[in-house]
Amino acid sequence: MKISLITPSYNSAATINDTLESVKNQAFPDLEYIIIDGASTDKTLDIIKNYQENLKIKLVSERDRGIYDAMNKGVNLATGEIVGIINADDFYKNNDVLKKVSIIFITRPEIDAVYGDLEFFKSTDLKKIVRFWPAGKYNEKKLANGWTIPHPTLFLRREVYKKYGGFRTDLAIAGDYEFILRLLKKEKIKVFYLPETLVCMRTGGASGRNLKQRFKGWQELSLAWKLNNLKRPYFFICRRIVFKIMQYFKLS
Repeated sequence: MKISLITPSYNSAATINDTLESVKNQAFPDLEYIIIDGASTDKTLDIIKNYQENLKIKLVSERDRGIYDAMNKGVNLATGEIVGIINADDFYKNNDVLKKVSIIFITRPEIDAVYGDLEFFKSTDLKKIVRFWPAGKYNEKKLANGWTIPHPTLFLRREVYKKYGGFRTDLAIAGDYEFILRLLKKEKIKVFYLPETLVCMRTGGASGRNLKQRFKGWQELSLAWKLNNLKRPYFFICRRIVFKIMQYFKLS
């Protein structure tokens, strides 16, 4: 079973080395690695080229219309049965992540997706966990409370993208949320929860940089329901805020 990994990047020289190392060290032989770079102007491409021999990277570097456009480009290039996305400031928790994920897909052919937990670290101290996202088993009722799958931990059969489409590029912040909501609530795909941390993420994502970005993110979260002809739950944004706040109290 081949797994295709996709990394969207843009001026990621400060972080992408950790991403590349974590992919290179995966104890999984049948790996296709695709990097979609948005025409970086820093040292990102130089760093990637240092890994091309060991990882046999498929590299595309050109201007794009944002991270979700880059992800869609990567999916369109993927040839693996399973597709995962690892961002240029994220890295895998250990070297067995892909191996464990592949075993689930092999032994459970009815499963469309596998996901796990996510840890957030200070961007300046990768030993300091500041937030823990224990995803837990999926239950459709959780969606009303702001729950979603941590997107960096999500692995999908490539057929799911073919059947239900990719990421909306008209959403700048919540394209991953809309994508997951569509798959879970509307298309009812079958998912499997792997109860362990799969991915580590640095803090400081686009949705939380400042209050203006937060408001934009909340607007897009609400819009995701409308775009799928779904009724948005009452007090949805308040529930979503509480859902995220609770993650800071689950570090122990």
